[in-house]
Amino acid sequence: MTDNFFLSPAHKEQGLRRYRPIQIRCWHLNFITPPLLLPERWKNADFCVHLQSLMKKYILIIFTIIAAGFSVAAADDIPDDSLSYSWRVVQPLGLRERMPLDTLLYNYHKTAVPSSYSPAFATTGNQASVGKNMIFMQSNPMSDFFFRDAKQFWIPDIETMRFYNSRIPMTQLGYNTGGGREIAQDWLRMMFSGNLNKRTQIGAQLSYPYSKGSYNYQAAKGMVWGLSGSYTGDRYEFQGFFNAYNMLNKENGGITDDLYILDPAQLQGGVSSINAKSIPTNLTAAHSRVSGKQFYMNHRYKVGYWREEKDENDSIVSREYIPVSSFIWTFDYNAARHKFTNTSASEEESFWTNHYMSTAATTDKTSYSSMRNTVGVSLLEGFNKYAKAGLGAFLTHELRTYHQTDDTLAISGPDRPEGLTPYPFESRLKGKETQNLLYVGAQLVKQQGHLLNYEATASLGLIGPVAGEIKADGNVSTRIKLLGDTVTVKGYGHFSNTTAPYLMNNYISNHFAWMNDFGKTRRLRFGGILNLPHTGTHVDVGVENVQNHIYFGPDMLPVQNGGSVQVFSVQLQQNFRWRALNWENSLIYQKSSDDAVIPLPQFAVYSNLFLNFKVAKVLEVQMGVDMDYYTKYYAPGYQPATMAFYNQREIKCGNYPFMNAYANFKLSRARFFVLYSHLNQGLFGNDDYFSLPHYPLNPRRFQMGVIVDFMN
Repeated sequence: MTDNFFLSPAHKEQGLRRYRPIQIRCWHLNFITPPLLLPERWKNADFCVHLQSLMKKYILIIFTIIAAGFSVAAADDIPDDSLSYSWRVVQPLGLRERMPLDTLLYNYHKTAVPSSYSPAFATTGNQASVGKNMIFMQSNPMSDFFFRDAKQFWIPDIETMRFYNSRIPMTQLGYNTGGGREIAQDWLRMMFSGNLNKRTQIGAQLSYPYSKGSYNYQAAKGMVWGLSGSYTGDRYEFQGFFNAYNMLNKENGGITDDLYILDPAQLQGGVSSINAKSIPTNLTAAHSRVSGKQFYMNHRYKVGYWREEKDENDSIVSREYIPVSSFIWTFDYNAARHKFTNTSASEEESFWTNHYMSTAATTDKTSYSSMRNTVGVSLLEGFNKYAKAGLGAFLTHELRTYHQTDDTLAISGPDRPEGLTPYPFESRLKGKETQNLLYVGAQLVKQQGHLLNYEATASLGLIGPVAGEIKADGNVSTRIKLLGDTVTVKGYGHFSNTTAPYLMNNYISNHFAWMNDFGKTRRLRFGGILNLPHTGTHVDVGVENVQNHIYFGPDMLPVQNGGSVQVFSVQLQQNFRWRALNWENSLIYQKSSDDAVIPLPQFAVYSNLFLNFKVAKVLEVQMGVDMDYYTKYYAPGYQPATMAFYNQREIKCGNYPFMNAYANFKLSRARFFVLYSHLNQGLFGNDDYFSLPHYPLNPRRFQMGVIVDFMN
């Protein structure tokens, strides 16, 4: 919120804020607030309408919490789900990696803070909007359909997809809400998993984030849903899913003047308060939509033998199938669309320089599809005492198709658009492009055992634009007993020599058009991880060299750096605990050898100070204050027409602590939270809370949420 706090007449001239209890009376409510930091507008009757709107939502949440807690607590026997587990699929052969179930209380409130994906997260501000992780070692390279990258935190994929073996039907139902009618922020989530028998599982998921935004023309929403299933037999295994998503954003192009946040009195004749919804924005009639779907299947047929155990009477006691090798087929279909529209002719002229198709309005459409088939064979780990690792080989064929606006622009002459800098091209851009790609690869894996585990996967491009492309990933880990504790040491490495995405070489739209001939990008990364559970210490040291890096330059067009850029990173997680008091810290130092190519905040920290205790042995409580902070740097700009983050050297963002006060609760299978986000706004830390140039973070607000785990 950006409202004035109560000022006594004696302090108005001095500009000092003074706080005192404020009595609030509504026609159906009568209570006195404690001495909190309450805005002046809360004392009038309009606040009563706002309060009613909030209470209608929150009463539903409160009743859900109470009903879930009492209904489960009153049961004579709560189902034992200790044997339930989840896993994710590891590409390319569909190996399973065990993952923890999402039933923890810890930091549940962060699901309501849009900027909490990392200690340094560049975002346009509100929930379901675009964002970019500025912690380099945690970020992903540009994908084949770059429009989707800005929404990757809301879109499911093979890396984030989870399968469950719950033994009994399991349903998670969650709802977050915050803000009033004009700035509402809601998120409804549902996950279901059930076993038809001990081998067969089916699941479903739904996610619906919705936000009107704290600033004008910033609304965002999305619908994500999916179905999944798995089967684990002696000879045959299957795991598959179908996910669909549709994400829609209003694009406001940022606020027109940063002084509305930094010093509103300068623009308002001395009036220092301003309603965030009254701040003018650069765009008012622009929308971005990213939609798509993914259908994934992994089939595995195992060949082996039966091992029988007999008793002294030569009777069979047990019979176990021992797989020796397996044959794998993986099918992965991806499709995505991007659409950008703007219907304001005046904003077309003022916000964008180039207008290749129309100066009155914009309707850009780009689509992409990928159909990938992988066939492989593997010798399985552990089928006898000499088989210490699994070895596999695979062949992958991929068919990619791109559709975009037809290139009808004049190459020369009087009909050639002014300012069309990429032209003349040797040939016109194609409206449709199809690529046939072929890879061959191998994988070496050891997942069993505690002393030494490792995994290495390598692939080589053979046919199509990816000919000569190389990708290799590997890691090795071990556990060491030290002073009564188990220390984990892990080393990792990555090398790739990859072809530039097609859309970085060929793209046309109303405001941007380019035809490039970018070469392959080479990456070399290696590092190590040390984990000491007894002291709560986790250290990750890594370095990466990037050659021929592709990025969006200050003109918002793609450019390829001809040299090499090195990034060095040290990540330290250090946790302290004394009885109920906990202090958890994540400190990250990262240094780019060329900030103009890869700009990064040098230092970022997430700090969380909280109490963790139980009430009456049934209510678990986590209550505290957390903070994200990173140093100033040239944060990327954001271009709405391409949903791309570009490098700029004019405005720095950062050096601002973003703090939240929260309380998380867990009562039986119900988890819920109350949150006062951005509590330090206007109190300390200055007012420079921009995440991107011209995109301020959300003002402070009160939020609540609940998620219930139903185990039937």
